[in-house]
Amino acid sequence: MADRITANLPSRDFAATEAFYTRLGFATRFRDDGWMILQRGGLVLEFFPHPEVDKWSSWFSACIRVDDVASLLAEWQQVGLPTDHKAIPRLTGIFKPGNAPRMFALVDEDGSLLRVIDNIDAGEAA
Repeated sequence: MADRITANLPSRDFAATEAFYTRLGFATRFRDDGWMILQRGGLVLEFFPHPEVDKWSSWFSACIRVDDVASLLAEWQQVGLPTDHKAIPRLTGIFKPGNAPRMFALVDEDGSLLRVIDNIDAGEAA
């Protein structure tokens, strides 16, 4: 297995977090009272219990890097998440901030921000 890193994000409620990410194609790889691991292909998200996290002021985030950002966005748009920039959860369209690569953003039900970055635009395609 290649070197890798996985995101560690808070969850106010493992059952709710699991249900949210299952809708996005993630499957549960491990879950007990103190840790949960969800995976979708090479994308791995790990969660720790944090019932006190305030979704409106959360600063937790992670970057997901994929070779086909448009296809992943199209798939996740089928879930029907809000696109309003003030909604939690929410899903944005593709944008390109300055000289940064193309990306879209997902904010989950706990207020964690996932930046989904285009590997090809970043010059990092596999």
